Amino acid sequence: MTRKMERTSPFLTAFKGNIGILAVLVLLFVALALTSPVFLTEDNLITVLRQISINVFLALGMTLIIILAGIDLSVGAVVALTGTLTVGFIVNAGIPLVPAILLGLLIGTVVGFLNGCIVSWFKLPAFIVTLATMNVAQGIAYLYSGGQSVRITNDAYTTIGTGQLFGFLPLPVLYMFVLIFIFSVLLNKTKFGTYVYAIGGNREAARLSGVPIKKVEIAVYTITGFLAAFAGIVLSARMYSGQPSVGQGYEMDAIAACVLGGVSMAGGRGRISGTVLGAMVIGVISNGLNLLGVSSFWQLVVKGIIILIAILVDAQKGKRLNFSFKFAKN
Repeated sequence: MTRKMERTSPFLTAFKGNIGILAVLVLLFVALALTSPVFLTEDNLITVLRQISINVFLALGMTLIIILAGIDLSVGAVVALTGTLTVGFIVNAGIPLVPAILLGLLIGTVVGFLNGCIVSWFKLPAFIVTLATMNVAQGIAYLYSGGQSVRITNDAYTTIGTGQLFGFLPLPVLYMFVLIFIFSVLLNKTKFGTYVYAIGGNREAARLSGVPIKKVEIAVYTITGFLAAFAGIVLSARMYSGQPSVGQGYEMDAIAACVLGGVSMAGGRGRISGTVLGAMVIGVISNGLNLLGVSSFWQLVVKGIIILIAILVDAQKGKRLNFSFKFAKN
């Protein structure tokens, strides 16, 4: 009996920690099921999963960064950059498929590595550093493509974003499930994950404990760059083109997913499960508003309000935790 409880305790912990966002998700499902007969159909639910997959790719890396008390505003631009360049390598430069994809992944990884090095070595605010690299990445994508989308008809490439497993499960959704599992293990079952939480919770205490802060920070930003590159390649394959304008606002969706899922902007707190549920909430809201015929402009307003509410809730949680800590000390 005890062993069984030990095996299920992580799931129970995740459930209890995400009870609020789970309740919101259930309410959304009920409300949309009552207002749209299409919402609960199999095709639409698979569409929702496909739509949130890109956001989840980005949000997984963003979760690590925010737990470190950092931020990365460049991920959306890296999506556009890697998608555009990878397609361009294949179509315009005639580079074979696999080397072109590896080059695209390398470019995104290098952007993340540079972000991490600058933030860690020069101790500059991550907001400013990644804002700068966001503009650089976006500018390179436009310069390379001349502001035009680059069309691709290579079946082997487009299958990356449009293929299905067993005839019904989209490959991007499969990638999403695999990455969720990998990052859950990385954050909860490895020394690296322990270091991430330690740095975000108390940087000075982590340093005194011998945590290699610079190496961990660089690794986290590098991983996030890789995930953004992967998202860019999958998205360009799904759209049959590399588009320099794509990816705008993706960083905000990733941040919103993290904050909605309980990742603290102050650092040191957060779960992969919460981030995934946060991405689900955003995806369900967007899908529901589309089904109801709500303007995309209003959708931006709704997303902004959601982010604001989530940040306010996070701030109140932080105040309660600080009060509890002070009370315990006294």
